[in-house]
Amino acid sequence: MFVKDKKRRNPAWWVPSTWFAMGLPFVALAAASGLMYKNMGIPDAQIAFWTSLIMLPWTLKPLWGPFLEMYKTRKFFVYTTQIFTGIVFGLVGLTLHLDHFFSFSIAMLAIIAFSGATHDTAADGVYLNELSSEQQAKYVGWQGAFYNIAKVLSGGVLVYLAGELEKRIGITNAWMTVMFVYGIIMVILGLYNRVMLPSGEQSPEIHSVKEGFATLKDVIITFFQKKNIWFSLCFIVFYRFAEGQAIKITPLFFKAARTEGGLGLSTSQIGVLYGVFGAIAFVAGSIIAGYFVSNKGLTKKTLLILCAFFNVPFVAYAFLAITLPQNVYIIGTAVAIEYFGYGFGFVGLILFMMQQIAPGKYKMAHYAFGSGLMNLGFMIPSMVSGFVSDYLGYKEFFIWVLIATIPAFLVTWLVPLQPVEGTMPADNPLP
Repeated sequence: MFVKDKKRRNPAWWVPSTWFAMGLPFVALAAASGLMYKNMGIPDAQIAFWTSLIMLPWTLKPLWGPFLEMYKTRKFFVYTTQIFTGIVFGLVGLTLHLDHFFSFSIAMLAIIAFSGATHDTAADGVYLNELSSEQQAKYVGWQGAFYNIAKVLSGGVLVYLAGELEKRIGITNAWMTVMFVYGIIMVILGLYNRVMLPSGEQSPEIHSVKEGFATLKDVIITFFQKKNIWFSLCFIVFYRFAEGQAIKITPLFFKAARTEGGLGLSTSQIGVLYGVFGAIAFVAGSIIAGYFVSNKGLTKKTLLILCAFFNVPFVAYAFLAITLPQNVYIIGTAVAIEYFGYGFGFVGLILFMMQQIAPGKYKMAHYAFGSGLMNLGFMIPSMVSGFVSDYLGYKEFFIWVLIATIPAFLVTWLVPLQPVEGTMPADNPLP
């Protein structure tokens, strides 16, 4: 039997907190953990490979998506995974004092990845089923903004905190404290969203594992039967091809000594760059993009503009790698340019998956397939980025990143767009 709220809560109460909780663990694993391991003496290539490999659950999450609602609602999986992720972050902090800390902490981070991927599938389902297509476009900017605020908190504020604590209590204790802070934030978010999330629906179709596998089979078949699906998959995979390489190496480049071709920044300085310059640019780009696509709609011209904003700003990092400036404001301006473009351009990818990939019988599952494959387009370049960077050197690497943006423009130009299908309307549409 369907269980639904008689009066739906304003999305402003739960979209920001949910997407903040979505972004925090993803960015902790994708970026902040790399800086932690570099400070603890792990080589770049090893950092890039393992901190990328553990992101695999975000690619495989469609495989267990159909089983989530056999007994519970999407809301249940959203807040319980948030709380569970918080607990495991605490365990990550404890492993840092062990002799084989890298192996144990990577294993804990892999568990967080599985929990985070499950959370994202359920959260996307809530979003797609609770909001109309108009509201999806309206709130996609805020969705991106709070995801990016989580990214700035993770790569900025908490990295700055780690840098300051390193001076006082040592590297290991500093990062253990930061992992505890991650955990506390996630637990608080879980308790908040347990109250604020709409109850949604409990699926009546799946009652057993056998039915779950049957549904999964149907999900896969209908996914690949979508019109122009192969064009769409090329788009979501190659849109992030350059980003997957640049984002993984950039903090390592910032931290590396100038004798190694890096900028020689301290951990605290990196935190300020992301937490101040990046924060303002990120949020501004995401919110402006949300209103931009809400007014213009998802058209070929709109998508090309978003792609340009997403990829062209990587020239800022090439500039830094070539000139190696010492002025922190020059470096901060480059970070702000890239972060504004990232926040603005990423909205196009989210909206494309919502309106071109997700519509149909299995909105949540098909969106999960799309976002999983999108993550694959991020993960594989990230895994090899350390080896490429070691081979080329930082300067040549960021020049290569600019060349690597070409596939994104090609797939954006070629991908066909279908008319947007309506999704389940909200009971109380916002003005």
